Amino acid sequence: MPHQPDPKLIAGNSNKPLAMGVARRMAMHRGVKSGLVEARVERFNDAEIFVEVFENVRGEDMFIIQSTSNPANDNLMELLIMTDALRRSSAARITAVIPYFGYARQDRRTKARTPITAKMVANMMVSAGIERVLTMDLHAAQIQGFFDIPVDNLYASPVFALDIQHQFKDLSKVTVVSPDVGGVARARELAQRIGCALAIVDKRREKAGEVAEMTVIGDVKGQTCIIIDDICDTAGTLCKAADVLIESGAKEVHSYITHGVLSGPAVGRITNSAMKSLVITDSIEPTEAVKGAKNIRIVPTAPMFAQAILNIWNGTSVSSLFDPATLEPIYEGMYAKF
Repeated sequence: MPHQPDPKLIAGNSNKPLAMGVARRMAMHRGVKSGLVEARVERFNDAEIFVEVFENVRGEDMFIIQSTSNPANDNLMELLIMTDALRRSSAARITAVIPYFGYARQDRRTKARTPITAKMVANMMVSAGIERVLTMDLHAAQIQGFFDIPVDNLYASPVFALDIQHQFKDLSKVTVVSPDVGGVARARELAQRIGCALAIVDKRREKAGEVAEMTVIGDVKGQTCIIIDDICDTAGTLCKAADVLIESGAKEVHSYITHGVLSGPAVGRITNSAMKSLVITDSIEPTEAVKGAKNIRIVPTAPMFAQAILNIWNGTSVSSLFDPATLEPIYEGMYAKF
């Protein structure tokens, strides 16, 4: 019987704390020492990226942990170059663990003479030698079809459901809100998980980056509203949606966002907004401003990614992680039985 290689983790510079957290969780689950493969990912003077792996990876099952977040182009190139280094070093299999998949918002042609960059990035990853992708909350589910390799798309909603059930005791007073029509499926799925009502904020844009008008569809009077979405960038839409919900009679507004891009004025807007709290995951490494904001809280994803990596390595189900009954033991201590 051939020897099954151990899973080995390597990380770029995009989110080292998350990568180290995943390594610690895997070590705990397996009961063996587990860390990141020693490597250097550096820049030449002209900003070209250089990668050198210091450990033997021949025949190993390699997992590259790298979000393609800001700076998106640098982090994407780091991922591709690390993949090339591992492929040329005869790694048995290369899986890209991409907690935040950048360029996902360009998943279709909305106007003439525009690119479908998500498809182009998928082609680049496959050409570089990536054989499998593990990611979380793709902006559009159809992006999985852009790859000609297996793609496992995890969901933050089961973890959010555990957190909401822990934070809000009377769920009859909670309404899940989609900040736009396009996110209704995501909001409905979470509402069904926790047995809450659903509302929608219908927005109309006059041009990119500006929201002209917002209307609440559904009854939110006296309710604790929870806005659910996958990405928060400058937070303009999110903060305005919170204002509209309060104006419509909501008791208070909280937001659960998977990927906290939080660029430009986002943190200041959130701090001064009508939102009582914003909960994000650590799929993107939080800045000091984000960590210091009084109404922003971060939920860890390392337990979920560590278990998903072990399931891929063992050849067992990844979709089992969509079930709260499976996640509760993984997040032991954080969300005890309520």
